[in-house]
Amino acid sequence: MYTICLVEDEFDLANLIQTYLEKAGYQVIRFSKGKEALSYIGSSCNLWILDIMLSDDVTGYDIIKKIRETDNKVPVIFTSARDQDLDKIIGLELGSDDYITKPYSPKELVLRVNNIIKRVYKETETNKIFYENIYSIDIDKRVVFEEKKEIKLTTLELDLLILLVSNKSKTFSRDEILNLIWGEDYFGSDRVVDDLIRRIRKKMPKLNVSTIYGYGYRLL
Repeated sequence: MYTICLVEDEFDLANLIQTYLEKAGYQVIRFSKGKEALSYIGSSCNLWILDIMLSDDVTGYDIIKKIRETDNKVPVIFTSARDQDLDKIIGLELGSDDYITKPYSPKELVLRVNNIIKRVYKETETNKIFYENIYSIDIDKRVVFEEKKEIKLTTLELDLLILLVSNKSKTFSRDEILNLIWGEDYFGSDRVVDDLIRRIRKKMPKLNVSTIYGYGYRLL
């Protein structure tokens, strides 16, 4: 599993981005202060997402300078509320791989992350996640195996499976699952979530999905 370091001081935005990245199969480490991010540099991270303007006296520019002192290869995406060519030029000169202007779509950011991860790492690595050494999920090929036997899942079933396995022990409400799997523009009944869980349980009986009655589900 790839680790994304997210440096963002807008709490609600950071929560939203973390949720989307985790749904896509990434592990997310969050920092709301530039100084916290500086102290983490040198630890495990496959990609940095840096907000340029932060609430303390450390900027995204300061962070990437420090990153590049220790690692010339780890990719960096800059985010900023300012759509100025100068910001983009400075970011590129300092070694950033991409730049996205706020407000942006979380789905667009995830797509950019996916593309960069694929370009930088996928030549030698396969992006897989596992559940209890029973099931393996190939994120790129979107296939699931129990040992060597492939399990046929629909697109929605696989999306929900990746969300649960990537966030083991985390409880999701039905509304959260609806927004993340069906999208925020879905207006149908939340009972479709129950039906999707039922189908996954039937196909993958060794998957320990716990029902939180009146609320949602959690993978144990």
